Amino acid sequence: MEGKFIFAGFGGQGVLTAGQIVALAGMIEDKSVTWMPSYGPEMRGGAANCSVVVSTSLVGSPIVDVPDTVVVMNKPSLDIFENSVAKNGFLIYNESLISTKPTRTDITILPIPCNQIAKDLGNVKVANIVSLGAFLATTDTVTMDSLIAGLKDKFGESKKHLFDVNIEALNKGYEFAKSLI
Repeated sequence: MEGKFIFAGFGGQGVLTAGQIVALAGMIEDKSVTWMPSYGPEMRGGAANCSVVVSTSLVGSPIVDVPDTVVVMNKPSLDIFENSVAKNGFLIYNESLISTKPTRTDITILPIPCNQIAKDLGNVKVANIVSLGAFLATTDTVTMDSLIAGLKDKFGESKKHLFDVNIEALNKGYEFAKSLI
């Protein structure tokens, strides 16, 4: 079993963090993983994406040309990555910031209002975790328990006070996506 994924958006939207959490979840499950970030020189607002591979066997390459699932948080990322999704794969897009509908008919498209759900939870910064929950609804590559453990590991004790809202965001994203599938 091998899952190939891309998380993409603007710098500052947490797409690299979302990918890291998936990689951590895979490591917690004792799977082989790669996480490869790509970003512009800007601190915030530039293009950012990462490729993640999670496998029960050795990973041959960290490069993901044909991902099973793509999560896009902004319109430029949708334009770049929509056509790369594997046939019968999943495209999750942040409907809060992307008004253009994807056009592919050979994939499952999940419009998730990530920013709105995060805002409703009282912290717009957890929009990436909402998208991570939606991502989990599309795969059995990692489990919810492992993602939660990955969240704890990534954020550590210094951000423990944000843990509950992140878990709530993860669950809301998962539930919203499941209602569409």
